[in-house]
Amino acid sequence: MNFFVFGAGYSSRASIEALRTLGSVSVAATTRTPEKAADLAALGMTAHVFDGTAPSSSLRPALAEATHILVSIAPGADGDPVLAHHAPDLLAAPNLKWIGYFSTIGVYGDAEGDWIDETAPTEPLSARNRYRLDAEAGWQALAEEKAVPLAILRLAGIYGPTRSPFEKLKSGTARRIVKPGQVFNRIHVEDIGAITALAAQNRLRGIFNVCDDEPAPPQDVIAHAAGLLAMAPPPEIAFEDADLSPMARTFYAGNRRVSNARIKSALGYGLKYPTYREGHAAILRQRDD
Repeated sequence: MNFFVFGAGYSSRASIEALRTLGSVSVAATTRTPEKAADLAALGMTAHVFDGTAPSSSLRPALAEATHILVSIAPGADGDPVLAHHAPDLLAAPNLKWIGYFSTIGVYGDAEGDWIDETAPTEPLSARNRYRLDAEAGWQALAEEKAVPLAILRLAGIYGPTRSPFEKLKSGTARRIVKPGQVFNRIHVEDIGAITALAAQNRLRGIFNVCDDEPAPPQDVIAHAAGLLAMAPPPEIAFEDADLSPMARTFYAGNRRVSNARIKSALGYGLKYPTYREGHAAILRQRDD
């Protein structure tokens, strides 16, 4: 497997680690700066600089060799930067057998706390999520033209080592904002990695939600993490009184419980961290190690 990653960030690196446990794989990946490219090279990847503003000629030979592509670069108002600058190279890639695209459950609208699955209407509540939906359509069109399977993985809120409530609690920036009935969906980064690796290995096709089993009120998640640290949880703040950025408020506008049944069934996968409780415990163990 020759694996090419557009955007070697947090979730992509977890996916690469999981792929390496499945067997032999060569990895090439992009990042935005030469300094970060050096970091990737130190991790055993062939690193390329691609900042999304112009095509990178160094990518073309690597894309010609790639059997699997993973895209983890956010689109903007001008569209998806990979499609904008490298669609012809992908269409010409002779060995390409699978494309994976990291999207977001933010493409769904507000379900007023009800359970939804991949058949739910896509009614983005923010511009950035409309861009995601447009990018999904662009990748679907490219995959159809290329006649290769495309897996669109709609990720929930990502957490894991170095990106958890523990960091905010330790720094004193954690807040317990309470909006009655509000829940958020989340997923541990290791489960993202494992699911993506299996999806690539099986050349999975379709749209799939990637989230854990238990959508939960955000204030409960913070309180649980505080308890594990033997700290008093931050005081509750009513949503109406919270000083939130416009972007943060859009998160609270969408209230939904997102089902992961389809991805688990498609891959025969059992979550390593089915709820935030198991995830928090594992992060603390890793911190102690």
